[in-house]
Amino acid sequence: MIIIGEFHVANKTILNHMKQTILSNWTLMRFLRLAMGIAILVQAVIAKDILFAFAGIIFTALPVFNLGCCGTAGCAAPPKRNHDTTKDITYEEVV
Repeated sequence: MIIIGEFHVANKTILNHMKQTILSNWTLMRFLRLAMGIAILVQAVIAKDILFAFAGIIFTALPVFNLGCCGTAGCAAPPKRNHDTTKDITYEEVV
């Protein structure tokens, strides 16, 4: 019974996080990506093309869940942090 209770709490946490992801941080780029995904999906329905509809679902889901490389630092590697203090620089005279 405890396991079910813990699972229920974890499920609520995941659902709250997903709700927060879907409803927050909507930018112009995210709206444009959503519009393009919906346009692909509508075109797929008009053309009655299953493969195109699958692509439309993917391109519509990406901005809804804020996934993909178009998000802030989506594909960027974090910068290397230097934990050392400042180093002394030595200069050589060039003749």
